Amino acid sequence: MQKCGLFFTTYNSEDQLFPSKFQKLCLGLFMAAMLIAPYVLDFYYISVMNLIMIAVIAAVSLNLLTGVCGQMSLGHGAFVGVGAYGCGVLAAKGLPFIICLLGGGCMAALAGMFFGIPSLRLKGIYLAISTLAAQLILEYVFLHWTSFTGGANGMPVDPPSLLGYQFDSDEKMFYLIFAITTLCVLGVTNIIRSRSGRAFVAIRDFYQSAENVGVNLFQFKLQAFATSSFIAGIAGGLWAYYTMYITPEQFSIGLSISYLAMIIIGGMGSVLGSIFGAIFITLLPELLNTATSMLSAFAPDVSSLVAPLKEGIFGMTLVLFLIFEPEGLVRKWKLIKAYWKLYPFAY
Repeated sequence: MQKCGLFFTTYNSEDQLFPSKFQKLCLGLFMAAMLIAPYVLDFYYISVMNLIMIAVIAAVSLNLLTGVCGQMSLGHGAFVGVGAYGCGVLAAKGLPFIICLLGGGCMAALAGMFFGIPSLRLKGIYLAISTLAAQLILEYVFLHWTSFTGGANGMPVDPPSLLGYQFDSDEKMFYLIFAITTLCVLGVTNIIRSRSGRAFVAIRDFYQSAENVGVNLFQFKLQAFATSSFIAGIAGGLWAYYTMYITPEQFSIGLSISYLAMIIIGGMGSVLGSIFGAIFITLLPELLNTATSMLSAFAPDVSSLVAPLKEGIFGMTLVLFLIFEPEGLVRKWKLIKAYWKLYPFAY
């Protein structure tokens, strides 16, 4: 008798991230494609991919806090900024790259824990307002603490070096960012599968029942804020190293809204959804720019008409997803997988 489908004889085999050989093959092909990408793509596409991977780290970290633990945050862009400035300050002191990146993440984790203290008493829209206050406070700090951040003049950051190797080009930064993105995505995936992750989900679904079965709400909420902010700080540190110059306006409320849109469009509570959302939101303005430039060849005045509509198109896209696909792009992906898994049968 020949086996058909997936069969598991142990819990460990069933709980694998990639249980089938086909999934492992697809993963291997994807990794191979990413490794050769800098050799076959030009500078522009490599820079866009670098920005996408940084956005993936930030979106995955926010989804851990909001999608998995249910703690709404409108200050995630500011936590990314804390990581960027912390990394920049440590780099200016001549510390190694790894120390600077982890130091920036720890600073962001401390900021996240501090502003996450109200989460014990607040939830929903009230917690969102609290994190919005954190965003505004940190924006003020970025702009006016000139001895630490450089104020409105910003802060230059030298390219990173690791074991004497300088990452001083987009192609070299691609491999560094890709490696750290892979570690962050795998880390968050395993956190969700751990005891802490199950506690986060219990708090999100019904916090009173979670507390009744022994989940320490304050401990795990602070842990969620700290872990999420730490990973966001890692994204901020990579942003600082990649752009080589950071200014306060880079970490405004608009960035926090963009990250929130990523997890809504991609799929709340899903690591894969965070990746889809980060890709979609990062590529959307690039696609609009490309479409505008193509239309400008036939109608020179179209660029002046489309430019003011970009923010409106972004907002309309978010509204349409909330209305027609509230579970995000990850649900579409699951439906496509289910279709081909059962093809050509309808049952």
